[in-house]
Amino acid sequence: MKIASWNVNSLNVRLPHLEQWLTTFAPDVVGIQETKMEDHKFPDAVLAGLGYRSVFAGQKTYNGVALLSREPAQDVQIGIPGFEDEQKRAIAGTVNGVRIINLYVVNGQDVGTDKYEYKLRWLEAVHAWVADELKKYPELIVMGDFNIAPEGRDTHDPLVWNENHILTSTAERGALHKLQQLGLHDAFRLHNDEDGVFSWWDYRAAGFRRNLGLRIDLTLVSDALKARAVAAGIDREPRTWDRPSDHAPAWVQLG
Repeated sequence: MKIASWNVNSLNVRLPHLEQWLTTFAPDVVGIQETKMEDHKFPDAVLAGLGYRSVFAGQKTYNGVALLSREPAQDVQIGIPGFEDEQKRAIAGTVNGVRIINLYVVNGQDVGTDKYEYKLRWLEAVHAWVADELKKYPELIVMGDFNIAPEGRDTHDPLVWNENHILTSTAERGALHKLQQLGLHDAFRLHNDEDGVFSWWDYRAAGFRRNLGLRIDLTLVSDALKARAVAAGIDREPRTWDRPSDHAPAWVQLG
């Protein structure tokens, strides 16, 4: 089963890209983030025509998440249980026995701001949710745009993206590490050791052409799925297309 995560940065703009990619890459499940689309506008029929069933939670202009799957998702959860949040950033469902949590993690703006504090509170709520989910669903994947680069080698310049910088600060990386300590493994790092492999590049300063990026889109697999995660990677191809999202899809293959 091939499972992928992609921040499309506006489904209204990127729907043709998503259609093309679903046809060529042919994942079994896709979590998408930043749909930036109200639910009544979600292209459910278009995606059904490509063989995908959809569950989604969106809002106008900002945020928005969805799960697309060849088999209908079961036991769907929208939002983090018990966490009051108007922003549509989390959705979960079970597909072929695998529990999948799709996250659009808060950016945080800058270290020390109110949005940064919100990000840390949000991640604490995610930790509690995932801990509870793992008790019910040992075979679990947490994926999405984490807006955290796990290590220095996941940035184009560790001196710039340091412990005091947003997306790489000590507290953010600590929250990610705490989440992984529940028994989650970065699928990409199970199969790839190299530096300089990224999933996001700024539109400015020819970021993609110069490979000035970050690896912030992650697929985390539980202990029970670690042995089944036979391959993982990042598909750079959609980032080369006309008017692309600034993110590329991250994926994991379960055997």
